[in-house]
Amino acid sequence: MTSGPDHSPFSSAFSGEGARTGVVLSHGFTGSPHGLRAWAMAFAEAGFAVRMPLLPGHGTTWQDLARTRWQQWHGALDDAFLELDAECDQVFAAGLSMGGALALRLAATRPVAGVLLVNPGLVIDDPRASLAGLLKLVLKSTPSIGNDILKAGVDEGAYARTPVAAAHELNKMFKDTVRLLPRVTAPVQVYRSTVDHVVSDASMDVLRRGLANAPLEVVRLENSYHVATLDNDADRIFEGSVDFVRRVLESGPAGPGREVRSEQA
Repeated sequence: MTSGPDHSPFSSAFSGEGARTGVVLSHGFTGSPHGLRAWAMAFAEAGFAVRMPLLPGHGTTWQDLARTRWQQWHGALDDAFLELDAECDQVFAAGLSMGGALALRLAATRPVAGVLLVNPGLVIDDPRASLAGLLKLVLKSTPSIGNDILKAGVDEGAYARTPVAAAHELNKMFKDTVRLLPRVTAPVQVYRSTVDHVVSDASMDVLRRGLANAPLEVVRLENSYHVATLDNDADRIFEGSVDFVRRVLESGPAGPGREVRSEQA
């Protein structure tokens, strides 16, 4: 008998020798820690302290999500960062999709050592997005955006419906986060799927333009869709992101505005 998705938060203390390093992770919109649990465990197994909260309105019902505001999502991740920051020498921020935008917000407002992103969202391409504030009054939900995974038989445990009111909040949060991008100075590593049915390349274009003061490393994923942390390239993400943290700790960033591309499969 197969158990269902585990929506619970994840927490671990740092272990091993050397600098006390922490990683705070954020799941995506309508998802939960289930989609990032293996990533969080990879950081923990590397000896880092880890915090991954369940964001308000997630892991229960889409109706709960419809009643939340984007500031609550940011607040939950910010609290997790502050908890780690109190006990660690350096804290990195990581996130998938919407969680990527939240990680970037942290990097713009807190002393984050580095940022790790998987298919980060910063733009909603749906032309209805600008009307979501009105649509939410007459349309409560739309079909799910979850489970964009190439690997067969994998379920990220996302909601079966997407609340329009929450999509309106997401759009507002994206716009406000884009405004803050020039404040990010910590090095950023992005894992970007070549095929992503949820987040288009418009988000990457905005990210590149906004990160004028931070080094950016882009790693292309050829064998995964949007939820790459549960897909065929997952191990590559886990190994590469742990390596990124160690590289930043050892040598520091490459310099503001420099983009390093890694295109190999």
